[in-house]
Amino acid sequence: MEEQLDLLKIREQISALDQQLLSLAAKRRELTLNVAKSKAHIIRPVRDQQREQELLVRLIQQGKELGLDAHYVTRLFQLIIEDSVLNQQAYLQQLKNPNIKTPTVSVAYLGDKGSYSYLASHRYFSRRAEEIIEYGCASFNDILNEVESGNVDYGMLPIENTSSGSINEVYDLLQHTNLAIVGELSQPIEHCLLAAVNTTLEQIDTIYAHAQPVQQCSNFLNKQQQIRIEYCESSADAMQMAQKLKLANVAVIGSEEGGQLYDLQALQKGIANQDENHSRFILVARKPVDVAEQIPAKTTLILATGQTPGALVDCLVILKQYGINMTKLESRPIQGRPWEEMFYIDLEGNVKSVAMQECLSKLTELTRFIKVLGCYPSEQVTPTSVPFAALKHEE
Repeated sequence: MEEQLDLLKIREQISALDQQLLSLAAKRRELTLNVAKSKAHIIRPVRDQQREQELLVRLIQQGKELGLDAHYVTRLFQLIIEDSVLNQQAYLQQLKNPNIKTPTVSVAYLGDKGSYSYLASHRYFSRRAEEIIEYGCASFNDILNEVESGNVDYGMLPIENTSSGSINEVYDLLQHTNLAIVGELSQPIEHCLLAAVNTTLEQIDTIYAHAQPVQQCSNFLNKQQQIRIEYCESSADAMQMAQKLKLANVAVIGSEEGGQLYDLQALQKGIANQDENHSRFILVARKPVDVAEQIPAKTTLILATGQTPGALVDCLVILKQYGINMTKLESRPIQGRPWEEMFYIDLEGNVKSVAMQECLSKLTELTRFIKVLGCYPSEQVTPTSVPFAALKHEE
């Protein structure tokens, strides 16, 4: 009995410390927002990676003196730095685009509650809006139609995955829309096998899933000889089916977080082909945004070259001449024009910069067609590196 009381007391102390940590984290976030306010009228980048590195090295040393592992301190503060950077960018973007409607936004996404697009929408707007009006859609085309018609403010679209590659249907639809890309998000995808009742993998003979998760979990699924796949329009549809059937032989592929919305439990976790599985989403709207100069920007464009040898290479040479880094090149067939392709290109840089404007002018001369799909803040925050000497254990 005494041991139980001691354990209860220790847990109460831990809970009190957790509350203090949360209060300190909130205070730190408030201070970093003040940093963003001080940069509002000064063209100074949000990130100073040299300072971040010096900060991490100092914190690692202080942590060692307190008996904390260097890798633990590094991971903790890399996450804190990422949160600080994204919050500052969101604040500066709000100042740059005062006409953007807040605090309530409406978002169209694939599937229903619990889908990966649903989770991405909530994650993206968690630091940008107080309330989200949700519009689940049955297809990518429906998402675009909802935004184009003015029924919703934004559409969230998955564009590529680190395991299964590009989502071609979305690229093809972007050829025919007047919407602008106004944001991006990289979302960790943690596929689980979910079930509505207590069961075992050996009892499962049917799995409901969207085509993309099936592709991303192919190694796991190929080992399950007794299982057949029933394809659904979204992961949310699959989870709804499992919830409705409540059968010991039925499971779905989805996220543990999404499954909780349907009272599903994780039968097996980490079933994706790759341990590090991420999907990149883009956010589309009827009007483009201006990207604050303090924020790293991406510009996405599509172009069609002439049918001459080396035409694409000539375009890439222009990018090199202006020092513009290309992060993505995707080719898709042009509908109605056999053997001709449209190229999608992601570039690092603000479309309003002098270099980008001159580069686009040169590309226009070389191409049959070119269109900027959007310029938007880059959400990919590279973790601050730490010298190995700082991480090394001192004997």
